[in-house]
Amino acid sequence: MLNLKDTDLLKRASYIDGDWQTSDQTYAVLNPSNGDLVASVTDAGIVETEQAVFAAKAALPAWSAKSAAARCKLMRSWFDLMMQHQDDLGRILTAEQGKPLAEAKGEIGYGASYIEWFAEEGKRVYGDTIPALSSDRRILVIKQPVGVVASVTPWNFPNAMIARKAAAALAAGCTFVARPASQTPLSALAMAELAARAGIPPGVFNVVVGQDSRGMGKVLTQHPDVAKFTFTGSTAVGKSLISQCATTVKRVSMELGGNAPFIVFDDADLDAAVAGAIGSKYRNAGQTCVSTNRLFVQKNVLEAFTEKFVAAVKCLSVGDGLQAGVSVGPLINSQALEDVASLVSESIDQGAVLALGGQRHEAGENFYQPTILTSVTNTMAVARNEIFGPVTPIIAFDDEEDAIKMANDTEYGLAAYFFSRDIGRIWRVAEGLEYGMVGINEGILSNAAAPFGGVKQSGNGREGSKYGLADYLTIKYLCMGGLAR
Repeated sequence: MLNLKDTDLLKRASYIDGDWQTSDQTYAVLNPSNGDLVASVTDAGIVETEQAVFAAKAALPAWSAKSAAARCKLMRSWFDLMMQHQDDLGRILTAEQGKPLAEAKGEIGYGASYIEWFAEEGKRVYGDTIPALSSDRRILVIKQPVGVVASVTPWNFPNAMIARKAAAALAAGCTFVARPASQTPLSALAMAELAARAGIPPGVFNVVVGQDSRGMGKVLTQHPDVAKFTFTGSTAVGKSLISQCATTVKRVSMELGGNAPFIVFDDADLDAAVAGAIGSKYRNAGQTCVSTNRLFVQKNVLEAFTEKFVAAVKCLSVGDGLQAGVSVGPLINSQALEDVASLVSESIDQGAVLALGGQRHEAGENFYQPTILTSVTNTMAVARNEIFGPVTPIIAFDDEEDAIKMANDTEYGLAAYFFSRDIGRIWRVAEGLEYGMVGINEGILSNAAAPFGGVKQSGNGREGSKYGLADYLTIKYLCMGGLAR
């Protein structure tokens, strides 16, 4: 069905300590576009998760003892293999997740870029010398790997969310246990196959797949041999996992929910703003944590912008991600569609006006029409909740101060975007927005060299960049005495 050039990339079992662990217990991975079976995957649980932690613990001394250059060489080989197999990896990703193939292949390249980036950045983990208070002492600071790292990642980016965590961990000298979302385990398992081919030693990168999210999560958050836990997902789940990590005082990094504002000022290039909003909102059918959630438009350009935006959204092609020309795929499952439909219905009841879409799409059970709501206020359901679907609420604002105030009126602070050509306004708004990332005249801002992460209830820590590597390192202070003659 997938027409893979390398069928060995389609794995169906957890990868623990260099072995593929099969059992009679399996579950079905379904294509959200049509409900077809993609693969039956071994259903691991608590026991296998504990085995993966043990394997990572056993592999830690040898991996952390390797030079940064030696780790870099292995990781570069992993990167090369991912890029060589980009087409197959993209097809696997589209089959299990649903996003258009071009987007899926883009995600493979994006995820691989973190492996390439951190492979090199790991060679630049520098320490310090600090002037001592007396001549018979020397003060040094060194950085060491934090230890075994565990991750839980979501279904919307089944390759990239793991890659940007694992790459930083391995480059720092840590070992890694990944627990991907049960809906999308195949991309993670394909990554493990390529890691093995690259020569990354057994136990260094482990992938445990199964449906027992609560039980497996409890192991990864409370096991004493796990030194750091990293999670991407909803704020509600993140809070629970942080609480569980507190029992062993683990280091945590959290990339949680968002409610991204996209602000269009009256001096903006409206055509560029429309293109930026389309890319930010409808990529992956709106199922990204940094998707535009609220589109604010200054009143004196509201009519002109909305006309252009509606016309552009009408041109989006909805369908199976493996079909040529498709730009919007399905939602991950029927419950996700019901959640989106409910938000739209509730907001219309509150006074929003349906300008486009608002119904299931004829392409299939999990497809929803690209939708635009106008006359929206910042208090409506669609503005207060993370939509995670192809729905854009348009909210009018008066002036710069009004826009910043409404944009910041949320407990979330992950990503924000705005379009303006006034250099003074650009600085004022960029500094005034309470978000970890701000796109200025740009609707897509993620890349491996930049620190990805949020503030407020959108999480803590950063992924990518030199700051992302620091999250996987501990600082050790060395005081050397007795040096006087």
